[in-house]
Amino acid sequence: MSDLREMFVDELRDLYDAEKQLTKAIPKMAKAASNPELKQGFTEHLEQTKLQVARLEKCFELLGERARSKPCSGMKGIVEEGKEQMQEDLSDALMDAALNGAAKRVEHYEMAGYQAAVEMAKALKETEVVPLLQQTLDEETQMDRRLSQLGKTLLKTALAEGEEEEEAAPARASAAKSAKSKARGNSGSSKQARGSSKVSKSARSGGQPLSQTPVDDEEIT
Repeated sequence: MSDLREMFVDELRDLYDAEKQLTKAIPKMAKAASNPELKQGFTEHLEQTKLQVARLEKCFELLGERARSKPCSGMKGIVEEGKEQMQEDLSDALMDAALNGAAKRVEHYEMAGYQAAVEMAKALKETEVVPLLQQTLDEETQMDRRLSQLGKTLLKTALAEGEEEEEAAPARASAAKSAKSKARGNSGSSKQARGSSKVSKSARSGGQPLSQTPVDDEEIT
């Protein structure tokens, strides 16, 4: 990398790859979400991301550069963390809170990248691409604010769910203990009934087993 312009183009290619990764990751996040507002936010952001990809392609065209990606390891790491969270056994409320947090990490990464790109474009006096990059930066900033506001609601829901679980735990434990005690009682009654049955049979037979003594022929004579 020999000069600022080359660094600028490299930054755009990094962002280009990041946006393409998100076009694949966001639908999965939308599917995993339960909160209607969060799900809708992901759906809208997917369409927005597709427009941002097209905007970057326009930037490459204006710069006379080929539109190609540079592997963005930063976004790849964020996306992988999100995948791991989606595989965890979480309640709907906790999953929504986790997804919202993952989305905010994505936004902060993109905001930093586009802010740097805008500043480099201004320094290079690439006046045609500055508005395109600034538009995307404004969209990412707006989405981050939206996620922050929604996040407060999602965290409250997750907290309330946890408190309800704690309150219900003693009652569930008591019910389980009662069921176990009842099962032992039923088992004891069954054994007692079987014992009584055996005593009854023994009484009917005189208390002793009947034996049959063979008769000697000489005694008959």
